[in-house]
Amino acid sequence: MVFARYGTGKHKISMGVVLLMERNNGYELDMGPIRPPNEGGAGSLLLRITRNCHWNRCSFCPFYTGEEFGIRDTEEIKGDIRKVKKIGDMLEDGSEELHNVPYHSRSIVHGWLRSGARTVFLQDSDSLVMPSDKLIDILVYLKEMFPTIERITSYTRSDTLARKDPGELREIREAGLTRLHVGLESGSDRVLELVNKGVTAGVHVEGGTKALEAGFQLSEYVIPGLGGRELWEDHALETARVLNLIDPDFIRMRPLVVNPFTELHQLRTSGEFTVTSPHERLREIRVMVEELDVSSALCFDHFLNGWRGKNGSPLFHTSFAGYRLPRDKELVLGLIEEGLQVDESMHLDMRKTNITSL
Repeated sequence: MVFARYGTGKHKISMGVVLLMERNNGYELDMGPIRPPNEGGAGSLLLRITRNCHWNRCSFCPFYTGEEFGIRDTEEIKGDIRKVKKIGDMLEDGSEELHNVPYHSRSIVHGWLRSGARTVFLQDSDSLVMPSDKLIDILVYLKEMFPTIERITSYTRSDTLARKDPGELREIREAGLTRLHVGLESGSDRVLELVNKGVTAGVHVEGGTKALEAGFQLSEYVIPGLGGRELWEDHALETARVLNLIDPDFIRMRPLVVNPFTELHQLRTSGEFTVTSPHERLREIRVMVEELDVSSALCFDHFLNGWRGKNGSPLFHTSFAGYRLPRDKELVLGLIEEGLQVDESMHLDMRKTNITSL
């Protein structure tokens, strides 16, 4: 995950002064702090369905600390959709009323429409926690307003999927939500308990399986290093086992950063958790890949996958399409071996980095 370009509240990433000056003119768009990398830039419209995270207890995650969770009112969300439509109409007509539209709203809508208005990402951390009938209503309305939309995507949690009735999930899929991003993080119950994920390996399997059976494309996110030096092997082996049972469309690697404002940082400080080195993480991934028996795409589509090859260039390509397993399994294992031959000083080292966000 990465920060969205724009946000509200304490999560504003850019143009904060502009947003504060323009928030009352009727055209501001409510946007959350994060999105997957492939939903970035102008390619996807970010539409906020919920605010913040209803679990908000993972010991490694700093994004929603101190923030209150809420499900947005359906009419409020539809209002944002209408704003996008109205701004788009003004852009097409060259209306003088565009002077009343905040720059950030105008640029977001302009970029999205120029890209073809094909993809939408529903924010924040778990849109499926919204009552299914309300979510379906929003999806239908969104596609009625913008018939060009081909893909609608959202984050969700495994336990949310596990609680949903299979029929409800199919209805949500048929209404237009096509791809789900789930934070698997680990398949090890010991690691999941350590980081207070709030789910078990069994729930991960149940939720992921139900999503696929309902027809969704499924991305499962894995955090290399999440077991620390203490649990790395259990993390690698059990994560591979769970992924084999799910066989998602995408497996996306997001190496651990221990943010100083998290509980995991406290465990690190107390000596209960040891951050692994770049080579240790590559060995962990090697064990995981060796054990994988899936038809998934394995993706290193984030800058935190900062390993280097012998020529100094990135070890893994960052394409959103990833490496296709099992076809590219030996290729990936060969790249890992290459990375292990490179001095660790060449790799991004999470023991030393000042990066404070995932």
